[in-house]
Amino acid sequence: MFDTWQEARDHLDEVRVAMRTNAWVDPDIGNRTVESYANEMIERRRKKKKNNNTTKNYASHIRCHIIPFAGKRAAQTLKRRDTMAFVDFLMERPGIDEASTVVQVFKTWRLLMNYMIDEDVPLPGNIVSRIDLPEVTERESVALTPEQVAALAAAMREVEPRWEILVWIGACAGLREGEAFGLKRSAVAWQNDLIYIEEQRQEGKAAGLKTKASYATLPVDHFLIERLAEHIARYPQVPPVSEDRERERRRMGYQVPPDESLIVTNRYGRPMRGSAFNVKWRTAVERAGLPSGTRFHALKHFYTTRLGASGHDPKTVQALSRHAEFSETWDTYAHPPLAVEGITVRAFGALFASADGERTAA
Repeated sequence: MFDTWQEARDHLDEVRVAMRTNAWVDPDIGNRTVESYANEMIERRRKKKKNNNTTKNYASHIRCHIIPFAGKRAAQTLKRRDTMAFVDFLMERPGIDEASTVVQVFKTWRLLMNYMIDEDVPLPGNIVSRIDLPEVTERESVALTPEQVAALAAAMREVEPRWEILVWIGACAGLREGEAFGLKRSAVAWQNDLIYIEEQRQEGKAAGLKTKASYATLPVDHFLIERLAEHIARYPQVPPVSEDRERERRRMGYQVPPDESLIVTNRYGRPMRGSAFNVKWRTAVERAGLPSGTRFHALKHFYTTRLGASGHDPKTVQALSRHAEFSETWDTYAHPPLAVEGITVRAFGALFASADGERTAA
């Protein structure tokens, strides 16, 4: 409130000048809570169909760490010292055992601070600048040998036979986990030893790939084509059941899932989910005698290194690994462009000849 009419008029004049020069800031805009801005940021990402896994990670960081620390604070009251206090809060928080987790959650905090600044919340310009973070020890990459890959495939065959093919897809085509889950029968050029990498699966749902460079028409070793054909013949989408089981299913209202042409599904014929696969993966890793931290991505690393060792030049290896940018002619192709013209990949069949024999005998 104003004491005099003149004070009110002077204030109105100041506001008008500020609005004409784009310098006016709504005095109430920073009174909303940090939690409300955080939820708004996540909801906007979802509406814009941003990467689902990334959005889920942000939402988890916000729910588990940011809201408990500052969720009820008015956004405009935050200072740089609060960011430093947040890092200390994370380092002392039960359940956070690695410096890398602190850094990842801090990145979500930084993203939220920048989002609020973009929403005209009056925050200090240096609120996330020059923050001292804990040193992160780089994760040691597991370099698999052909023998270890074969042992991993054999272990997965014992743990969950339907999912052995995922080991071969990762090792012989370099697909990421979600890409392997999303590979379809229709995405394999069976007579030409090609696969079209066009989508991935996240939480069972179709999603775009990580980057534009991830899309490709990829030449693969015929060894992999044979494994894919063998898998499809051996594991139909929905395994046959006894007549009694079929009657029980009908009684319970069971419906056969739609055929999405996926090469790999769970035992109920539904799209793969990472949570279920990772349980079996860890068991197979242990049974194969591999380091406990071996991730599915180690198969992509194996793929890249074996291509280089087989004589392909570095640029070809980079293209086959789908780490390169595509040309501007991208949208003119019915399928994504061929990763490398005139290349036949034969780097894997000879490596796993013995494993192939063991599988056939089994």
